Amino acid sequence: MVNRFTSANAALTLKVVGIILIVSFLLDFLILLFPFQPTDRIWQINVATALVDRGIVPLVGVGALFTGYWMQEASDGPKGFDFRFPVLILSSILGLIFLLIFPLHLNNVRQASTQTVNQISQDAEQAESQLKNQLNQFQAQLNNEQGKAQLEQLRTQARAQFSELLKDEQKYQQALNSPQIPAAQKELLKKFKANPKELDQFIAQQTDPQGLANQRLNQIRQRRDDASKQAKDNAWKSGLRIGISSLLLAIGYIIIGWTGLRGMGAFQGGKPKGKVPAR
Repeated sequence: MVNRFTSANAALTLKVVGIILIVSFLLDFLILLFPFQPTDRIWQINVATALVDRGIVPLVGVGALFTGYWMQEASDGPKGFDFRFPVLILSSILGLIFLLIFPLHLNNVRQASTQTVNQISQDAEQAESQLKNQLNQFQAQLNNEQGKAQLEQLRTQARAQFSELLKDEQKYQQALNSPQIPAAQKELLKKFKANPKELDQFIAQQTDPQGLANQRLNQIRQRRDDASKQAKDNAWKSGLRIGISSLLLAIGYIIIGWTGLRGMGAFQGGKPKGKVPAR
């Protein structure tokens, strides 16, 4: 009697757990649809990703529900409303939904990645255009005597500051031992100390408009390439993860739904049977 009561209680627990898991997923599904923007590609990607990430929840719920009914029948427990037929219908519908998500998500991710890469390229082209305009303006300023004098004065001031630091051994050692100065700058100071001509070359490079523009241009293109590669990698990973997961979920739900419905006689005409016949 105790074992019978325990089995009936366990069966009821499993059925309740299964129903709660299924209902919670359906509530999440409804909440994810708002704000409803079916024509927005990003909305479609986000909804598909969220559904697939939660897709295992109702699958566990279906398993718990059917296990509860099996335990109930095995223990001849009290009968109640049979949720198996509507759950099998829901499982078949979810299987079709996840099956449709598979190609739809792959296509959306591919198009979103292409759009992102194009936007990155446009931003880089705009930055390059602005840089070239700034360079042309600066070179135009250097064509007159006043601009040349200002540039030469800037070089002279920089050379004087470095020379003063290199000549004063105490300040030089303090700079090398200072944790606030980056290691790359310390290496430059050592080069300038060993060979003063390195200082002149460094100042000339740092005050050369064309050289600085080339450095900036290389940085813009490098960031463009890195951002494009990251966008493509993220799209590939998302498409592969969500695509494969949705396909596996579709297979699982369709097998459970269609096999269960066939076992209950849903495809043979007439009303479905109350339970799956024992094998």
